[in-house]
Amino acid sequence: MPTLARMPRTPATPTALTAVALAAGLLGATATGAQAAPGDVVISTVYGGGGNSGAPLTHDFVELFNRGSSPVALTGWSVQYASATGTGHFAANRVALNGTLAPGQYHLIRLGGGSTGSPLPAADTTGTLALGASGGKVALVRSADGLACNGGATPCDETQRAQIADLVGYGNATFYEGTAAAPAPSNTTAVVRAARGCTDTDDNAADFATGAPVPRNSATTRTPCGDEPDPEPTPDCTTPATHQIAQVQGPGETSPVAGRTVRVEGVVTGDFQKGDQLSGFFLQDATPDDDPATSDGVFAYAGTGLKDVEVGDRVLVTGKAVEFNGLTELAPVTAVDVCGTGTIEPADYDLPHAEGATFEPRESTLLTFPERLTATEHYQLGRYGEVTVSAEGRLFQPTDRHGPTQAGNDRRRLLVDDGSTRQNRVPVPYTEPEALRLGDTVTGLTGVLSHGFDRYRLQPTQPVAFRRDNERPAAPGPVGPANVRVASFNTLNWFTTLDRRGADTPAEQDRQLTKLVAALKGLNADVVGLMEVENNGDTAIKALVDRLNAAVGANTYTWVRHPDPGTDEIHVTLIYKAAEVRPAGPARSAADPIFDRRPLAQTFQRTAGGEPFTVIVNHFKSKGCGDATGPNADQGDGQGCWNAKRVEQAEAVAALAADVPHPLIIGDLNAYGREDPITTLAAAGLTSQTERFIPDAHRYSYVFDGQSGELDHVLASRSLAHRVTGATVWHINGDEPNILDYNTEFNPPGLYRPDAFRSSDHDPVIIGLRLHGPR
Repeated sequence: MPTLARMPRTPATPTALTAVALAAGLLGATATGAQAAPGDVVISTVYGGGGNSGAPLTHDFVELFNRGSSPVALTGWSVQYASATGTGHFAANRVALNGTLAPGQYHLIRLGGGSTGSPLPAADTTGTLALGASGGKVALVRSADGLACNGGATPCDETQRAQIADLVGYGNATFYEGTAAAPAPSNTTAVVRAARGCTDTDDNAADFATGAPVPRNSATTRTPCGDEPDPEPTPDCTTPATHQIAQVQGPGETSPVAGRTVRVEGVVTGDFQKGDQLSGFFLQDATPDDDPATSDGVFAYAGTGLKDVEVGDRVLVTGKAVEFNGLTELAPVTAVDVCGTGTIEPADYDLPHAEGATFEPRESTLLTFPERLTATEHYQLGRYGEVTVSAEGRLFQPTDRHGPTQAGNDRRRLLVDDGSTRQNRVPVPYTEPEALRLGDTVTGLTGVLSHGFDRYRLQPTQPVAFRRDNERPAAPGPVGPANVRVASFNTLNWFTTLDRRGADTPAEQDRQLTKLVAALKGLNADVVGLMEVENNGDTAIKALVDRLNAAVGANTYTWVRHPDPGTDEIHVTLIYKAAEVRPAGPARSAADPIFDRRPLAQTFQRTAGGEPFTVIVNHFKSKGCGDATGPNADQGDGQGCWNAKRVEQAEAVAALAADVPHPLIIGDLNAYGREDPITTLAAAGLTSQTERFIPDAHRYSYVFDGQSGELDHVLASRSLAHRVTGATVWHINGDEPNILDYNTEFNPPGLYRPDAFRSSDHDPVIIGLRLHGPR
């Protein structure tokens, strides 16, 4: 919900003006925005996505409606616009109105636009304003003069608010009628007033819903409020289909009849007509052709303005065949005639695809996936309700281990959507009674196969019930009969400076610290290498250690001061249990300029004495491309950008390791197990202890693009490897949805828990060492 704008009150107002304001219901305005008394002429639709990417219409528009019983003269009035949260005034963006609006009549105002989409019907007024697609403020003003206010940064005083006949704030607008703004539309949806425009309760949130933009003008059939609605038209079941659905789909990715108006017949298999859904429905031919290359289903972008259909209806649909975001559909639909009922049984579909095959021949058809599918990605679960599942278990990064290939992974995966255009839904799908973890499974998944945003996606038509096959581990796994435990943990930007890389507010910072402490307490390691700690001297690490000691006992942990942390905003550091181990000699780093965040090397001994060991904690250059050029650009080998730099960093760390006793290389190396930096370290005699001790199915610490892999490594020298008793990855983060983390933006508050789960985006790694005592 947006921050509510508090309206100022004018200390002295002339009596005549007070009377006008009272009549308009504006003096009762509260902190929630203006409240215009229900008037005759209202704003009935606002659409700001015209001409944008994926837009169904070329232009933005505002639609007015006379909900009263008498004509209203619009001459001398204006429609004015201000951005949702900006500082510009309504006066800078206005369109003058003329004419008279009869009861039940619409008035269409065409505004700015582009080339994408279909043209609007004939406009009654034309302007050039560009509306926000997802947020803004539109005022219907009883004057042609501009209002020198915006209701937010510059509040509108009572004189200005008295001129407003109607106001629609939508999305994250700071000025609106009632308790909250109208919901956020998009490039493909508008905000539409209920009951054809007749509803006006002075509450934008209650009066408006998102829906398909269907502009109405003065020539549209008048529908005065209070009149009995027109009887439902008799369906036209005598005008036959002009094409089979397969002919509209064609054998390729685009329709061979794109741009032409067609009429098709089919049975409704998926109903997603509501405004916060897909604004349409899927239909499938009950008498399909015999060509396996052509799909027998299609999507009708029909919204709620046409006939409301139900699954099982046999329909004849007329509309223009178009390609939208890779989906063949009918848009706009001009007629939907229900002419009986029918049944379409879902076809079984087995993953993985055959080599070279795609989902295209099954686009918009009803499918069921009978095999067990595994959740392998949920990064967009909170925002878009998306989960990726895969056949034959979770997907692993091809450069992490022998076996997986990118092509093979792509043939195994399926994106499951939620049939909705709404963002940040509450409740979030698959979070009740417990949040979905990667590794959980679903069997018998059934829905209609759609396409959008470059991905095929299943829109479920039956409830999706995941089975908890990947239980949360309450504690790390065993690491053998060790007398020293060493861990590696990427903290995901632990910053004491607010609103930088980490927490934005004190509340978020406390939540982040609580989770990090829970994770460190659970690790119970004697030495922990930490990454992504703010590079601000001892401030950030001291705050973390102080909070950790408050949980586990005073003075339990202390830290190693980095002698040369580098120039990056983040750095690596080491904390250790002072009663168990002690530094043996000064901390060291590598002066090589190849590092922006330099490694930290510290030799330790057990406090009981005995042989030393050296922990070298690292955070190699990330895979993000930025300004990468030459050998550091993406070489197309799956290793991402900056691989050459990471190899040089590995060489420098290997040289450092050769100069210290019994080295142990730990940290986020931003390289998977079969990538060049890891093989470089292996060639220097440093071997992976996680690969040695952890089964492949559990050997991962990070998930990217639905593929799990090991970015966080523990490599031991030959002299130390025989002292390693075991290794484990504590899967508390990568398998958990990010909506469980410390952030308060968009994360439903009921999902946060003060525990270790989703304390970071990397899983911590821990190993055991069995070190000999003093001779």
